[in-house]
Amino acid sequence: MIVERLPIAGAFRVMTEGHIDERGRFFRTFDAGIFRAHGLETNFVQRSSSFNTRRGTLRGLHWQADPHGETKTVRCTRGAIFDVLVDLRKGSPTFGKWHGEELTPDTPAMLYIPKGCAHGFQTLADASEIYYEISTAYVPQAARGVRYDDLTLGIRWPLANPILSDRDRQLPLVSEL
Repeated sequence: MIVERLPIAGAFRVMTEGHIDERGRFFRTFDAGIFRAHGLETNFVQRSSSFNTRRGTLRGLHWQADPHGETKTVRCTRGAIFDVLVDLRKGSPTFGKWHGEELTPDTPAMLYIPKGCAHGFQTLADASEIYYEISTAYVPQAARGVRYDDLTLGIRWPLANPILSDRDRQLPLVSEL
């Protein structure tokens, strides 16, 4: 595995090195020793999957408030997504900055998203699936979010007119937190 720093403090891209032959491919999606060597979380207590029927679906931007903050790894197992993380940690040198990149099953990369960063994605293909590993259990009362289209963040989503849930459509702006 190759661990690369992203422009958001504490965030990383983890590239999996695999074996490809006539049968297909095999690769590790987690290695506690490598994660520990880079100071990354290794205790993931929840694994989740998000299946999205239609291209253009946008979920986010979500996180959990302290003391239930979550570190996540995110990878695309089917289809294609534009994955985004936003630093919302007060006092962070990268507060208010965002990073986004395309993830697909053919690009063996996952994103490591630290506690205090919001996360969201937009599907670039029908039938896209995202796999998460999460460091803490979901606590509904700690669930937070900000608008995907907050102009102060300036996120450049690849597709116009996203498919949103009512909840995500009504999330507050960063200035309203």
